[in-house]
Amino acid sequence: MNSKLLSSHNIQEPESSVLYIVGTPIGNLNDLSPRALNILKKVELIACEDTRQTKKILQKFDFKNNLISFNKHNYLSKIPKIINYLNASKSIALVSDAGMPLVCDPGEELVKDAKSKNIKIVCIPGPCAAISALVTSGMSSSKFTFEGFLPKKKSEREKILFEISKNEKTTIIFEAPHRLRKLLFELKVFCGGQREIQVSRELTKKFEEHIGDNIDKVIDFFDGREVIGEITIVIKGCNKKIKNIEFNQLELKKELHELVKAGLSLSSASKYLARKKNLTKKIVYNSY
Repeated sequence: MNSKLLSSHNIQEPESSVLYIVGTPIGNLNDLSPRALNILKKVELIACEDTRQTKKILQKFDFKNNLISFNKHNYLSKIPKIINYLNASKSIALVSDAGMPLVCDPGEELVKDAKSKNIKIVCIPGPCAAISALVTSGMSSSKFTFEGFLPKKKSEREKILFEISKNEKTTIIFEAPHRLRKLLFELKVFCGGQREIQVSRELTKKFEEHIGDNIDKVIDFFDGREVIGEITIVIKGCNKKIKNIEFNQLELKKELHELVKAGLSLSSASKYLARKKNLTKKIVYNSY
């Protein structure tokens, strides 16, 4: 490797009228890069998801700067103000609470607006929970799908879970700790209990943990445990050879649930579908 690439001369000074997208630590504050630190110290303004979280970085590295709140609750009103700053030849850094901005936060609207006005955008890369979990999972990392947080609306949520169940690529999901068990059981319904997954929590922190096995065993692991810390889940892609089998099982399960919801008993619905699909009643019944 060319030693010049590692030279301190590459720690750039902020330019005027530039929006810097700055990656910040996802847990361990020592993961902040020298280049990111230099930019955060010297820009005129830092737009942050939560000023209290960003102040921890300022306190850790002993510097002060101007902070402005920029989050999902106020971003529409703050975008014009930030654009005005940039048009007034000021440099601004955009940060999230942790990791790379724009990943599951409203920063993309600001970037779209800035680009439409020919404002220069520069990314200062940093830690990312999705990639950190992926590369520790041992699953295929050459092709993967990132879903972020799944939607709460049932129909939209089930549509994505169904897509995940058929996807041959590795899938990455974010989840809050108090909703982890619900999601694990949903994944079991759609993907089957034997699908390989890894649940990563407290990434880069002292108690970092990666729980990896099939869905059934991961559910057992968390049974009765208090779940703490933001969660990243990595799901192995569907085996191409059994993809059609898994698809049929999922269709069978959905039909059975619909019949029971319509008023048939589980026994009667199983008997009906067994005849229709030329299967044993036991196989249909156990798919519920």
